[in-house]
Amino acid sequence: MAIPYSRYIFGSLPWYSVLMVSGIFLAYLLGTREEKRLALPKDSMLDMTLVAVPCGIVGARLYYVLMSLDEFAKNPISAFYIWEGGIAVYGSIIGGALGVWIYCRVRKRSFAALLDIAAPGLMLAQAIGRWGNYFNREAFGPIIANPSWQFFPAGVLIQENSALVWHVATFFYESVWDLGVFIVLWNIRKRMKRRGDLFIWYIALYGCGRFLVEQLRTDSLYVFGIRASQYLSLALCVATAAVFLVRLARQKGDTLWVASLLACMLAFARPMLAQWGWGVVLTISLYISLLICLLINRDAPWLSKIWLAADLAVYVALLCFNLGSLWRSPYFVYAGLSIPPYLALPYSRLTVSAVEPLRQEETKCP
Repeated sequence: MAIPYSRYIFGSLPWYSVLMVSGIFLAYLLGTREEKRLALPKDSMLDMTLVAVPCGIVGARLYYVLMSLDEFAKNPISAFYIWEGGIAVYGSIIGGALGVWIYCRVRKRSFAALLDIAAPGLMLAQAIGRWGNYFNREAFGPIIANPSWQFFPAGVLIQENSALVWHVATFFYESVWDLGVFIVLWNIRKRMKRRGDLFIWYIALYGCGRFLVEQLRTDSLYVFGIRASQYLSLALCVATAAVFLVRLARQKGDTLWVASLLACMLAFARPMLAQWGWGVVLTISLYISLLICLLINRDAPWLSKIWLAADLAVYVALLCFNLGSLWRSPYFVYAGLSIPPYLALPYSRLTVSAVEPLRQEETKCP
């Protein structure tokens, strides 16, 4: 298992293609189930699939080409040789979403509702598709020097100069994370505040995991010296926080807006500033400010107070063991994975009044 027996399931049929098609099919089945639950027009999921899949393929290739212009400069026509490899998940998401948006504008469908019914299945498809990287022997991380970690699925064997070398199995880590996000999305889909929120949570949760895993990959696409997908993931998480905070600010009568703002600032400050001394000071200041806001506010959920106290204890403990200053430290991983609970604070304060108008609109669609 540490090395795939073949890239092909049989003949010239690659595992990667089979896994991707299987993931899309399962996403379609889950989407049709959600289509019925939300009483959307018949065949909404089918129409969206027929639009999103080709647009997603084009977007995936275009994203990769734009991020690797030097690779295609000598032979521009090779940009169309998609069968030789070279696609990006974020490109497929952007391309597919753009195609669905145009479709909704033409057919006068609810763009937000269609994104919601696709989100859980899309996440499951990504979890399955990542195993295509295993069979293609790609999307792996750095060399594993410690013999204690030289086993599958912690690592995979990669051919290098006629020798097999253990590398971090980043594809597996992301696949497990994607599967976990699918389970979360499927269980919270009935508790969303308004249409489009499930897709927003998909973007935030996937982005959080991708932000962590991407730093370990050895084949990342770079822009101006930084990993494009890693910081795009972080930007999407920040955008999610901004959406929730803006909606909360427009909502009259809520007294936890300042606390929500501090929570979102803290969520992103911890993983990004952990390796600098002044960053630690700023992070602790945010902890103290947020804790004061929660303690003096009677409307603050008791669970948020317990979470913050426990999180602060973990932060201090890891700093005492000098683990908070390392970029790939246990604290960095913990801080990244705990971003979603902080985003949940402003979201939990939002009202559900905006859902009903969308439901009425959807029932009028042809």
